[in-house]
Amino acid sequence: MSAKRLGILISGRGSNMEALLKASQTPDCPYQPVIVIANKLDAGGLEKARGYGVATETVDHKPFGKDREAFERAVDARLKAAGVELVALAGFMRVLTPWFVNEWAGRLINIHPSLLPKYPGVDTHKRCLEAGDTVHGCTVHQVTAGVDEGPMIGQAEIDVIEGDTPETLAARVLRAEHALYPRCLAAVARKAGTRIAETVVVDGVEIRLYAPAG
Repeated sequence: MSAKRLGILISGRGSNMEALLKASQTPDCPYQPVIVIANKLDAGGLEKARGYGVATETVDHKPFGKDREAFERAVDARLKAAGVELVALAGFMRVLTPWFVNEWAGRLINIHPSLLPKYPGVDTHKRCLEAGDTVHGCTVHQVTAGVDEGPMIGQAEIDVIEGDTPETLAARVLRAEHALYPRCLAAVARKAGTRIAETVVVDGVEIRLYAPAG
């Protein structure tokens, strides 16, 4: 089976993008990054992507004003011109319209820094600590029209440590994201189901990876 052609959308430094690019260099990776598109001219991830030999483009959202769909149609045209089959959001700070979501239904993947359905939206680490949770983590999911509501593909759990701040918790969750996202994306690309059950250690942090049985 040939590797699925992957497009990655970013807005900033692209740390999750880089995790996907690193994983794609393994011989048996079932996806091949072919283009990285940013909506900000100064997105730091663009230079990183070029360092991996991946084509980059910028579609600045500002000239489109409030016409979000027109912006997305411009992005969609770039993705299709590159022959993209799967799209991964990696720190893409735009709420997508139903038009784009429907256009890429079942082929549009995102990662969110909480154990959904807990804490959709922003400030997830602060909300976790305020709730007194002992476990936190991240979720890879299909993108649907509802914000952070799409079907779950996989999750990574980490323990909340006494004395954690939103910043320290965010740093450990980010490591979990880098471990989880490539595994889930590979499962989607293989169409082999997405059940994951393993424990990995990344930079000294134990991360429990799993996918819901359903």
